[in-house]
Amino acid sequence: MAASTLRRTVWGIAAVVGLAVLAGLALPLIASTRLSSDRIAEEMSTWSGLDVSIAGAPKVGVWPNLHVNLTDIRLLLPDGTLVASAERAQVDLSALAALGGDIDFTAVRFNNPALRLDHYGKLPALPRNGRIALALATARSLVEEASGTPDTSRLPADNFGTIEFVNGRIIRPFDAMDIAIATDINGRISWPALNGRIGAFAKGVLKGESLAIEFSSASPLLLLGGAATPATLSLKSGLTDAAFDGTASLGNNPYVAGQARFSTPSVGALLAWSGAGLPVRPAIEVMTVESRIIGDPARVRFEDARIMLDGSTARGVLDLLLSGGTPKVSGTMAFDTLELGAFLSTFTPFDPMTGEGPGNIDADFASLLNLDLRLSAPRATLGTIALTDMAATARVDGRLAAFDISDASALGGDIQAGLRFDHKDEGAQVELRLLATDVSGDALGAATGMENFLPKAGGTLSLILKGVGDSWDELMARANGSFSASFGPGTLPGMDIDALLADAKGDAPFTLTAVAGTGSKIDAMEIKAVATDGVARIDKVEIRSPLHRVTMSGTVSLDGSSVALTGSIAPPQQANASQADAAPAATFLINGSSSDALVTPTKGLSSD
Repeated sequence: MAASTLRRTVWGIAAVVGLAVLAGLALPLIASTRLSSDRIAEEMSTWSGLDVSIAGAPKVGVWPNLHVNLTDIRLLLPDGTLVASAERAQVDLSALAALGGDIDFTAVRFNNPALRLDHYGKLPALPRNGRIALALATARSLVEEASGTPDTSRLPADNFGTIEFVNGRIIRPFDAMDIAIATDINGRISWPALNGRIGAFAKGVLKGESLAIEFSSASPLLLLGGAATPATLSLKSGLTDAAFDGTASLGNNPYVAGQARFSTPSVGALLAWSGAGLPVRPAIEVMTVESRIIGDPARVRFEDARIMLDGSTARGVLDLLLSGGTPKVSGTMAFDTLELGAFLSTFTPFDPMTGEGPGNIDADFASLLNLDLRLSAPRATLGTIALTDMAATARVDGRLAAFDISDASALGGDIQAGLRFDHKDEGAQVELRLLATDVSGDALGAATGMENFLPKAGGTLSLILKGVGDSWDELMARANGSFSASFGPGTLPGMDIDALLADAKGDAPFTLTAVAGTGSKIDAMEIKAVATDGVARIDKVEIRSPLHRVTMSGTVSLDGSSVALTGSIAPPQQANASQADAAPAATFLINGSSSDALVTPTKGLSSD
């Protein structure tokens, strides 16, 4: 009896299980009979607010879950404008909902979809009657009621599901044809419920560069509705790696607050890819920025910013103003080291020196970006010149750009320098100023390539040049300004005064290199000159030694192509004019170019 009862129990359980299995297998088959393309299109339209058309009847599959395969899906605005399309789609459905005649998407996979932008490159405004649009409207009203703590329990909780897209494109009309802005787009949006978290990932090709974007938010409805919501965003490609982690709001008054990071292995390549329109390729290549950012569409503030430029690190605070027609960057940055030539070429219109000479001056840079930066660095370089304890400012505003070193130690002394650029209709007007105090003449000569012309002695010099031109060569050919320098006791390496005197007393021309010798001891050297239209009028060159006084005057072209000087060698000035001369005197001419000037004796006197 017991065995019989046991058998009946086992068979009963088996029957129940079998019926459950059969019901589970039959459920999708039964549900599939209630599916139609019109019903699916209607549900898609309910969610999006767009008119949806599907070509042909859906092909229903029941394994491993209930799904339908659709072809030629099109989403249109009420006026017939096509917004999106897909060649094929697979839609996963809830079988239980389908039994009741309802369509409940759990996942949608679009193959070869295309998203169409308008003629301005923007998404067209979507209708407000879609389920998602209505959910956003509810979120906005909740935020307006209590922006600080909106009542999240009143957010719509509709199940949404997952959307995947394979081999997608973003296109926009151009003339009579469509052009692809982005291609090979693959990704996934996971949004289980409208009042829950969203996660999205996409990768594709934009302007020939592979790009991957990942985004997540704790509450996308509140984020779009205007409430502060946690969010993360990352963007990666071969040209850039950027990320944000913080809170954001994308409502009527959008803002962001959080940690941000950005890096690129090539600033120039990134700017060229982005279409920023900078005509000069920056000298700085590798850039990394890490900062806390706080901002809105009008202003973004970078606090505790850490910027690395080709290995140099700077810390400070920056403000990016976006409210005007031209973006403006202002702030203070303290560098550990700074290469001024690379900085100038990257952030100002001044192109660095090239292998063949000075480069061009960009006349359009100042119309693209405004700057107002205060810079400092314990160590800096400008070409071959090393600077310490440098303080400087960089300003670009409209057509005006200026870079000023207000204080720095260099060349054994102190320097102040300024470079000013003002674009006028007649060309680029450039002003260069330099004041060097108590500097080493031999260090200055080594830095400027004038080792044989400047003494190994301490001195002070002042230089002001102004000119109009679209290149440095043109500027030098038309420059006006002044130059003065005075040096104390030392050695003049490029001139043996005794040898110069001996040859100047003769009749045969000779070169300055022929009388360089081992140099001469001097008591002082003084230079005064005024430049007009690219030609310097040398009012005074005086070299005083214990036994001689060499003087020169005349003209020298600033590009070094022409030298025309008259000179003399006389005894040193005496305290008592009645004293006898201590050395003979001679006069001479110097003509030619600065590289091969020829000295021609014009008079030789001897006391013998």
